[in-house]
Amino acid sequence: MHVGHMILANYMAEYTDLKQVWFVVSPHNPLKIKKTLLDEHHRLEMVRLAIGDNPKLKASDIEFKLPQPSYTIDTLTYLNEKYPKNDFALIVGTDNLVNFHKWKNYEQILQQCELYVYPRVEPNESTLKDHKKIHLIEAPLIELSSSFIRAAIKNKKDVRYMIPEPARHYIDEMNFYKK
Repeated sequence: MHVGHMILANYMAEYTDLKQVWFVVSPHNPLKIKKTLLDEHHRLEMVRLAIGDNPKLKASDIEFKLPQPSYTIDTLTYLNEKYPKNDFALIVGTDNLVNFHKWKNYEQILQQCELYVYPRVEPNESTLKDHKKIHLIEAPLIELSSSFIRAAIKNKKDVRYMIPEPARHYIDEMNFYKK
């Protein structure tokens, strides 16, 4: 969780028709090696700390209750069943849109929800960009990655402006990413 995520989430909540942005913490993203991930409860706590008291942002552990690895279609199906009065959308970067057609049941995802796509510095073209359920959003470009921040912490670099203060204190307290 870094300031780029926070800026983007706040932008989506303020400048689109989304009423609230949920950060769904995944215990196991199928595109990542699980043993390289920090425990999901620590990641959830960092999200909660970063969000603070902003009512337009929410930390969610919904995927903690679902089979692993976590697939977006399964999460959306569960959310739609659990919160039938809500209309869920998905926020992804243009880099994800390029490979979106490779996601599990991507057509069903587009039937169930709108897709909000934010820009990345490297422009990426997708055959799906003109789909009626896909909204290309002109959000601010922030080129900052979690892997860059983890490497910076490991190399004893100052990351104070890259991570929301409460989450940074938690990382320091727990000695995360220093090895």
